[in-house]
Amino acid sequence: MTYFVVPGRTWIRLAGLAAVFVLLFFEIIALLVGNWLSSEEYSHGILIPFIGAFLIWQKKNELARYDFEGSWAGMGLLLAGVVLFVFGELASLQILLEYALVIVLMGAAWGLVGPRIFKEIWLPLFFLFFAIPLPNFLYQGLSSKLQLVSSQLGVSFIRFCDISVYLEGNVIDLGAMQLQVVEACSGLRYLFPLLTLAFMCAYIYKAALWKRAVIFLSSIPITIFMNSFRIGVIGVTVEYFGKAAAEGFLHDFEGWFVFMACTAILVAEMWLLARLGKEPRALGDVFGLTFPAPLPPGAEFRERALPKQFWAVAALLLAALGVSLSLGQREEVVPSRAGFADFPLTIAEWTGRRQTMDRQYVEALKFDDYILADFVRPPRPGDEGKKPVAPVNFYSAYYANQRKGESIHSPRSCIPGGGWQIASHEVVSVDGVSVRGQPMKFNRLLIQKGEDRQLVYYWFQQRGRNLTNEYLVKWFLFQDALAMNRSDGALVRLVTPSPRGEDLADADRRLGEFLQVLLPTLDRHIPN
Repeated sequence: MTYFVVPGRTWIRLAGLAAVFVLLFFEIIALLVGNWLSSEEYSHGILIPFIGAFLIWQKKNELARYDFEGSWAGMGLLLAGVVLFVFGELASLQILLEYALVIVLMGAAWGLVGPRIFKEIWLPLFFLFFAIPLPNFLYQGLSSKLQLVSSQLGVSFIRFCDISVYLEGNVIDLGAMQLQVVEACSGLRYLFPLLTLAFMCAYIYKAALWKRAVIFLSSIPITIFMNSFRIGVIGVTVEYFGKAAAEGFLHDFEGWFVFMACTAILVAEMWLLARLGKEPRALGDVFGLTFPAPLPPGAEFRERALPKQFWAVAALLLAALGVSLSLGQREEVVPSRAGFADFPLTIAEWTGRRQTMDRQYVEALKFDDYILADFVRPPRPGDEGKKPVAPVNFYSAYYANQRKGESIHSPRSCIPGGGWQIASHEVVSVDGVSVRGQPMKFNRLLIQKGEDRQLVYYWFQQRGRNLTNEYLVKWFLFQDALAMNRSDGALVRLVTPSPRGEDLADADRRLGEFLQVLLPTLDRHIPN
């Protein structure tokens, strides 16, 4: 059999191409490495490039049977990656540049080596996507949902142990102590590494495709169940051993133990799947790291020649590098504004009183400025004998930059964490309230907790737009970052209680009245 080898001159040219690729993505690679070293959820990311390289090296004997054939289809993928890179550079959006890195690498490899070799290596290259953090708005939504699920399952375990406990959103009340299932306890720090491990195991597992799919997908319920079990165990140990059981070494040990237990369940699952079917096999026969054997003595060797697509790949990467250097470092345009510290606490007949947000929420929301205040108006003629006028809680969070991870948290994701249920949601407008001549629309939520009800209005005020849809916010963020070099914006939320017996129309009227006097005041603090 004939085997192909890469001569020295070809290695030199490939090294030059690799240097151009590294220069092109140097800043993004540095940011990714920084994220891997600082974030527990993505700390496994630093291993992924090495694991991917190992998985390709495993196949070196199979790959040696093919010459570099080149592929124009691969050039199409490379072109798509370069276009995404240019858009990411123009908009200075980190997530686009991170995805462009992997797409450009896959396109360049496909364009150079051709379809037969690429068929053998595309999955290890695709594996690199697991090293890229989720877009922040997806991460926030997923984290919020997992916090609620983990809290509910954890409380079920605590009750199973005959311990009295009360759950309100993601707050577990044990009487002597309240456990807050915060973002760090959502289970994502186990889910992302375990998904990565499960993908690698499924790749190595030599069995039917459905079994490999089960191995990969099962990592999600395994993580959720084990993280919930961990929360339940913390609750039980707090009940019997006090608050110290929820902190320090024991808390960290439980986290380490959960991941190892998840891994053990994954291995047990692979063993069980190997036993299923017409021909049961031992786990060692279907799963295990293999190393390539030496090539047979006396084999015929031929030198690989670079295909003509090599020059097209080089030209595209050099062109992208030239565009990147010509753009330089685009300075973010951050318009001047009055800080919320100067926001007036008297607006028409409404008088406000500031509140301070707990530090843990400030750190989680990552805004640049915020205001949280309760506004009330005095009784009017005809209000005699009625209950005092309910307050309107006004909250706004301003972000000067939403390009690199700091982005707005949607109230629809955060409200359930406080134990509130969203009873209804609609997009509405208020008579007489308009923005630039058009009726202003906003999200209207009715939320409930037991017998308590609240009415919520909220919208996203983004660079002269008032938006109600979280996904449109992301689209206009990309569009405005590209065209205006701006990514600032704010969330505005109004909440008023609506006790049982009160007509919801009264609560709507109260919020509508405050909204009318609030909007002109906001313009100084949220730039158009």
